[in-house]
Amino acid sequence: MRIVFAGNKKINAEFNGFTVHTDQPIQGGGDGAAPAPFDLFLASLGTCAGIYVKGFCDSRGIPADGIEIEQQLEYDRVNQKIGKIKLDIKVPPTFPEKYHAAVVAAANHCAVKKTIQDPPEFEVKTVVV
Repeated sequence: MRIVFAGNKKINAEFNGFTVHTDQPIQGGGDGAAPAPFDLFLASLGTCAGIYVKGFCDSRGIPADGIEIEQQLEYDRVNQKIGKIKLDIKVPPTFPEKYHAAVVAAANHCAVKKTIQDPPEFEVKTVVV
C-alpha cells in the first residue's frame, strides 16, 4: 500500500489497482472532497461486520435483502476518544428468529474488530529515498 499526498489535506491510499481518497472536512482545513481517514476506519468496522453477516445469510440461503447494520458511537469524554462502538443488525420480520444470536456471532468474526481487540505492533520510521 502506498500513501500519497494529493494536495491540501487530501491523502490517498493506492493498492491493488484501487485508490482510496481521503480529505479533511472544511472545518478541519480540508476541502471536504472525501471522507476523513478516521471515517473510513469506522466504515471498515461496519462493512467488515456486514460481509460476515452476508456470508452467514448466503451459506444458509437466507435473503439479505432488508438487512442493514446501524453503527453508533459513544464518546468517552474523560479519555477524549470513542469509548464504545455499537452495531445493531436490523433484520426484517421474515428473518428466522432462531438465527438472531448466530448472526451476531458471525458479525463478531470481523477481522477489523479482532485486530482492534488484539492490536498489532506498529513500526514507523523515516526512510530517505
